[in-house]
Amino acid sequence: MRLSSRPIPAAVLGGRYSLTVRRTGLEFSSALAVATLVAALVMAESLGLGFHDPDGSIGPTFVLLPLIVLLALFLDVVPRAAIRAKSWRSARAATAEVWRERWPAANLRFMIVGLIGWYVTYASVRNLKGFVPFANHQLYDRDLSRIDFAMFGGRSPAVVLHDLLGTTVAAQVLSFFYIVWIVALPASLAVALVWARRDRVSSWWVTAVSIDWVIGVALNYALPTLGPIYDRPGDFAALSHTSTTALQQSMWTERLQVLADPAHTNTVQNIAAFASLHVAIATTAVLVAQRAGLHRAFVWALRAFLVITMVATVYFGWHYVSDVLAGLLLGFVGAWVGEKFAAPDQVPEAELSELSAADLAGRSARQ
Repeated sequence: MRLSSRPIPAAVLGGRYSLTVRRTGLEFSSALAVATLVAALVMAESLGLGFHDPDGSIGPTFVLLPLIVLLALFLDVVPRAAIRAKSWRSARAATAEVWRERWPAANLRFMIVGLIGWYVTYASVRNLKGFVPFANHQLYDRDLSRIDFAMFGGRSPAVVLHDLLGTTVAAQVLSFFYIVWIVALPASLAVALVWARRDRVSSWWVTAVSIDWVIGVALNYALPTLGPIYDRPGDFAALSHTSTTALQQSMWTERLQVLADPAHTNTVQNIAAFASLHVAIATTAVLVAQRAGLHRAFVWALRAFLVITMVATVYFGWHYVSDVLAGLLLGFVGAWVGEKFAAPDQVPEAELSELSAADLAGRSARQ
């Protein structure tokens, strides 16, 4: 069934498809971007700290973002044009034709607004998360540890998993999936904003992730924790060295650098465990995919990834079980609220024709 790009007739505008102003579905996520940026700048000023690019170590964002956009556009247009062109002489015309089809002004605007809003929210949330040790000096690791031990009969949940799964092969496998998550999130946002042609699902996903981030950082302030790996490192001493354990050590070093000299560092510390954003966003992905009617195999793959993520976060000591449960709830909230602000459904071409015909018939009858 093809979705129409034609103007929506009056019959639709006056009925159940009322869309007097066409929404992109990114309005709420854009508002969150502005709000989190203002909050981060105000917090930085009040604490006497700087606002830093969280990924500045790999290059300035004002350079990287345009490069990402250009690469995405290249990958979207050039392969299609190459397939369509019958010779080198027709390549230019084929490229122009694909560009007109794929990137009218509305599509280009949707991608740019979504990408900028996503990164502003991400950078602001990362900075806000980095300010937690300076804004709230309390730590609740011992409290959450007691809850964990109570749920697992007086044992550490992580140690239970180590005994059950082992500390060598399982560590490598779970580390792989954990690192994949870090790459998969920005990749999924790129797919939603560049290659997908479903405004509702794309805007829903971008908005839901932003909601997860914003509520997640609020929880970081409400209940500051380090996580089991930093509160009880001895529980994880037997684990094989993996990319995840190296990342944990790197993050601890960054935290110590920031706490030692916060006014003269460009590093953004990123340790705050409650709630688990990995679990929250994975939960949101499952719910969005399921409710949007994506392929069942894809939904089941996301469900399996969610389960693996839940196990990995406890196995490596990133999070307490309470963090995981809170992440599940946060993921539900993100998906539910994101759906409310997503772009409206597009009207199928056939249904538009039927509605237009019904509208004309109604007018003829009235005359």
